Amino acid sequence: MSGHSKWATIKHQKGAKDKARGKQFAKLIRQVEVAAREGGGDVDGNPTLRTMFAKARAASVPMDTIERAIKRGTGELEGVRYEQVTYEGYGPAGVAMLVETLTDNRNRTGGDVRSTFSKGGGSIAEPGAVSWQFERKGVLTVSKKVTEDDLVLIALENGGDDVIDQGENWEVRCAPHDIESLRKALEDAGIAVDSFESMMISSNLVPLTDESDARKVLKLIDTLEDFDDIQNVWANFDISDAVLEAVAE
Repeated sequence: MSGHSKWATIKHQKGAKDKARGKQFAKLIRQVEVAAREGGGDVDGNPTLRTMFAKARAASVPMDTIERAIKRGTGELEGVRYEQVTYEGYGPAGVAMLVETLTDNRNRTGGDVRSTFSKGGGSIAEPGAVSWQFERKGVLTVSKKVTEDDLVLIALENGGDDVIDQGENWEVRCAPHDIESLRKALEDAGIAVDSFESMMISSNLVPLTDESDARKVLKLIDTLEDFDDIQNVWANFDISDAVLEAVAE
């Protein structure tokens, strides 16, 4: 998963920022809408909506756009009804993948996912074949300007259950419902949170030491993430810094 996280950072730095930003806006708005539909439009009373609201604001999604998405979710405004569907599969080199979607047409999205896996050297798996390897966690990224001891102390007192060294930054993990309270506690302590997200994490990592395999896996993930219906692609690969730098060039 660390390789996956590093690859996402490199993509963000490297290119197509306007295009990527537009797609990010569309996906965040859809997630806000679904969170409001499932848990109500009260940001304070709906933890999932609160997290998605904060993510949307952090990504500079306009407030009026967020408010309209919430109203569509609660039924105050007319809108498309999205369904959550998760697909499981294997990519090149046996990498396990979870593909989370929000779709208004299950047949279209399912066809896109299956076709993309097939063309990318992977295959769709039966429900449950892959998901057992993953656990949902809240993940917050913090700069190494703060010491590990200080970070651990605050994190453990506010719902954090692990602090991991990810090279250029710290990764703080917690239960998904503790993301917002932990983020607030860190920021109240003067610790800037660079990013925060609910992620599916696997403890069973597949090391990709071959550059060719790494390219195939990352290309499959990039192709899947380019579909508007696909919100997240989680995978259990790990790539060394050397291979990752070679692939990113």
